[in-house]
Amino acid sequence: MAPRAPLPLAVGDVVELRKPHPCGGKLWRISRVGADIGAECLTCRRYILTPRSRFEMQIKRFISRAEETPDLDLPHN
Repeated sequence: MAPRAPLPLAVGDVVELRKPHPCGGKLWRISRVGADIGAECLTCRRYILTPRSRFEMQIKRFISRAEETPDLDLPHN
């Protein structure tokens, strides 16, 4: 079985997770993307750092996506 491609996550995305946080909040803002995902609960402001695979399984839906960074025409040296 081939491994699944990772979800396209970006810093600033807001997601709803399947299970609520102990404070009752389900909405999280992603603040770090890599092998681990850093996210902040939008209800109580608690920060978590969890493995990407586990975080991706918990995502129910995207509430908002981060703005795409515009391509800048930088000179190539």
